[in-house]
Amino acid sequence: MTIKWVQVDPLVMNGEPFCYGSRLTVRQLLELRSNGFDLPRLIKDHPELKRLGIAAAYTYAADHRERYAEFFERDGSLAGPGYDETQAAGLPEQYRRPLTARPMPPRSTRSGGRPSSRSSTPSGRSWTRRSG
Repeated sequence: MTIKWVQVDPLVMNGEPFCYGSRLTVRQLLELRSNGFDLPRLIKDHPELKRLGIAAAYTYAADHRERYAEFFERDGSLAGPGYDETQAAGLPEQYRRPLTARPMPPRSTRSGGRPSSRSSTPSGRSWTRRSG
């Protein structure tokens, strides 16, 4: 039996494409990736996900670029860390194209080497950490 890793059902998740066996949508996975989540962290935080399912979600996004345009860099790659070569080695060829590993930019620091309360995502959007 072949599993369809990304599914679309108007009665599930309000019709948003989601990953088989989870309650995570393709958009949520792309948001996590653009916020610096790499494959090991995604699987650790969401053990219901499979490596092949994550790759299928990234490929689905690449195939539906107009729907997920905010997650793509100017060079056409997905924002955030992708698979490295060893992680991509066992994937079927159709899931390898948008998965190039991208190093994360260093976080800005204030005096004393502490992270700044203001940072930016790989796509250039900035955010401010709230205290309290």
